[in-house]
Amino acid sequence: MSKGVAITGMGIISAIGDNVAENYNALIEGRKGISRISKIDTVHKDAIMVGEIEASNQELVNQLGLPSENNYCRTAMLGAIAAKQSIADAKISDIKKYKTGLISATSVGGMDMTEKYFYEYLEDKELQKYIEGHHAGDSTQKIAEQLGIEQSLVTTISTACSSAANSIMFGARLIKSGKLDRVVVGGTDCLSKFTINGFKTLMILSDTYNTPFDENRKGLNLGEAAAFLVLESDAVVKAENKKVLAYVKGYGNANDAYHQTASSENGDGATLAMEKALKVGGLQPKDIDYINAHGTATGNNDLSEGRAIIRVFGEDLPEFSSTKAYTGHTLAAAGAIEAVYAVLALQNNVIYPNLNFKTQMKEFDITPQTVLKEKELDTVLSNSLGFGGNCSTVIFSKQA
Repeated sequence: MSKGVAITGMGIISAIGDNVAENYNALIEGRKGISRISKIDTVHKDAIMVGEIEASNQELVNQLGLPSENNYCRTAMLGAIAAKQSIADAKISDIKKYKTGLISATSVGGMDMTEKYFYEYLEDKELQKYIEGHHAGDSTQKIAEQLGIEQSLVTTISTACSSAANSIMFGARLIKSGKLDRVVVGGTDCLSKFTINGFKTLMILSDTYNTPFDENRKGLNLGEAAAFLVLESDAVVKAENKKVLAYVKGYGNANDAYHQTASSENGDGATLAMEKALKVGGLQPKDIDYINAHGTATGNNDLSEGRAIIRVFGEDLPEFSSTKAYTGHTLAAAGAIEAVYAVLALQNNVIYPNLNFKTQMKEFDITPQTVLKEKELDTVLSNSLGFGGNCSTVIFSKQA
């Protein structure tokens, strides 16, 4: 059994960059990736702002070298690109040398393609190939095929906005139990009319840049992204003399079962998730140096999460900020892209600014970090709080 769960590779594509380096540069330079919609024909394109990846579907097809008759959705292509980056970053030349699995998170799956041709399926049989690629597991299988591990343990997690955090947690547990030596974990979601219409119905989308933890916050900006991390056992790290980027130190998942789309008023689920993660990691609240908050800029989330942070950390809480003002809320991918950001924070000893913050929330007196700050970091906590009350916390550390 493995005691340490090492992160040896990372890959990411988001609205602020096509790889890890580009994402980090945007984070420290305060460059947002939020804009008006340009790639989806929706009646809401002038009413909301989103975190859109610049590359078109055809550009992604070309990048992956896919045949013209492929049935890849945008979710699968983004995921494949990020996952392949993570394998390259981990310098893995023979992926089958060790027991390797894939746990991928998504919420929309192939929805972007099935909704696009919804009215043509009965007339054009050729388009029905996209129906086969609709379900969430298809994108995961395609990523596995791209990595060459389709015969390994391959599974999909879809627990709304906590999905990718749960994939990291599951992967860490598989390594700790000795079931696998290596697991590629993360998440991928593209923008679609389905999610835009759904969140618009909930009346939680902003018509301007999102403002996490601000008194006058108007709602979230949806985003699209994919990120994957390579987790490896201490035995593999030692045998291969691998460079370790950071360790998955603790994790916790809880469900407050409060509401289908809202967090409980006092942050019960988030509180439990953070407490569980600290316990698994053998840590105390004082050991956390920085919190990458879920911070969606909705009225409900920021109040609930803020109260949860106060419940766990009391008056002596560490600096915290949300990075969703950069990327938008990337749904099932959020926990993975923010895991990458947490590891980058550890590697570079920086705390990212909570962009767009102007006015203190009246319900409590905790304030997010608003400027880039250099600080020696050993441990970073990242929250991912999902619909249905599914709340997850992952803690990353420089030490096993």
